[in-house]
Amino acid sequence: MLNQTFNQSRLPIYNALKNYSLDGTTSFHVPGHKQGKGNPELEKLLGADCLKIDLTCMEDLDNICNPVSVIKEAQDLAAQLYGADNAYFLVNGTTYGIQAMIMSVCEPGDKIIIPRNAHKSAIGGIILSGAEPIYIEPEIDDFLGIAMGVTPETVAKALKKHPEAKAVFLINPTYYGIASELQTIVNLAHAFGKPVLVDEAHGAHLKFDSRLPVSAMEAGADLSASSTHKLGGSLTQSSMLLHQGDLVNPQKVKAVLNLTQTTSPSYILLASLDIARKQLAEKGEKLISEIYDLSLWAREELNKIDGLYVMGEEVLQQPGCYAFDPTKIVVNVKALGLSGFEVEKILRKKYQIQVELSDLFNVLSLVSLGDDRQSLTKLINAFREIANERKVKNVFKYFIPLPEIPEMVISPRAAFYAEVKTIPLNESEGEISAESIMAYPPGIPILCPGERITREIIDYVNILRKENAELQGTEDPEVKEIKVLCKDIAYVEKTDIANSSSHIQAI
Repeated sequence: MLNQTFNQSRLPIYNALKNYSLDGTTSFHVPGHKQGKGNPELEKLLGADCLKIDLTCMEDLDNICNPVSVIKEAQDLAAQLYGADNAYFLVNGTTYGIQAMIMSVCEPGDKIIIPRNAHKSAIGGIILSGAEPIYIEPEIDDFLGIAMGVTPETVAKALKKHPEAKAVFLINPTYYGIASELQTIVNLAHAFGKPVLVDEAHGAHLKFDSRLPVSAMEAGADLSASSTHKLGGSLTQSSMLLHQGDLVNPQKVKAVLNLTQTTSPSYILLASLDIARKQLAEKGEKLISEIYDLSLWAREELNKIDGLYVMGEEVLQQPGCYAFDPTKIVVNVKALGLSGFEVEKILRKKYQIQVELSDLFNVLSLVSLGDDRQSLTKLINAFREIANERKVKNVFKYFIPLPEIPEMVISPRAAFYAEVKTIPLNESEGEISAESIMAYPPGIPILCPGERITREIIDYVNILRKENAELQGTEDPEVKEIKVLCKDIAYVEKTDIANSSSHIQAI
């Protein structure tokens, strides 16, 4: 029986906000709409009850920069629920949590082992921290054309080759629902004395059904950033950073969060984390079990449709795929002679269905707390109609292998701050990039700052553009131009803690 401190039915943040809104206090503080009175149109749109709890930091509402009362209690409840020592509420999204994890363990010049298919937020964290990435390649499924997980052997090789690395960064699960052998890799990293940081943006629901991949905290990871808003039921942009163990100092984590965390947090977002945590604590196992079973039914129905293939348990036979999350329904459509991008557009424009993402060959649909048999029946029927209207079967779209990881000439941070010029992408072969290029979603870098641009990368980007993929990372929204380092010299940032020296490397 939980004691009062960990009574998961409590809503400390929401109740404090509600009490404030009901006690008749006259506000002479921000926000300026004064609980909706200053913006009737906004109040009509969002509702009076919503704007009444859009408040700011004060004694009875606590302060996210130094929580001592209701925010602290809410975070302690979340930590207890997820089996962590500490939980930190984030209103900057999981992007900020990922960057904070990296900055908590890496100083300028430190190395971190990280999969190449890490989200772009991890590259941002590397730039902000000044760390140098040691990229490890995930396994690739050539048929699906997607990155899977990383193997323990790959991580072990990197640890042995780079014993100076400060941490290992992992993804659990990937955007496509693939999980590496997390428990084994955590044990391996800990044997080397290295903390494990986990991007668990798509894993807020994992611990609530034993059939799902193991969660980061259950596997013994030291830090994990979890998108509660994605699969846990809170509002968009609200997430949690979880910590356990003594390999990472929790005070350092909090100090890092306070560097760029807003001092005017949205209490509506904080309240949504509080409420989502309560629902997961009280009903999580039932709710997640229901959507798990619903996903299995939908996958079975989709696999009956001629021309479609739904990624399933057969991938567990592949290296780098220890477990997978069936609530991520990956439908391969290349036997229809269509790209995933084309199918996404058809679903949106003809059937008013918006999927999570598409790529050259696949369409990814997420099944979560708000789904039911009716919503999934609509999706299944739409796919059935699309497949039935295709006269030509087994006309495969061409396959192009993912480009090899290019040479990293200088650190991402050094490239970010270097003197640059802008040139056409098609003329950039051999240059050193000052920008990233990624297809988003899922935000996997094709090219990172400080890396030498290859013809293979240029050709791959042009293919993605031809397929109308959403490309991001460059200042040019069409990714026809790219910033590269000036030819004469590149400034390489090398911080020496002893003498704070830097040097310039000629190219």
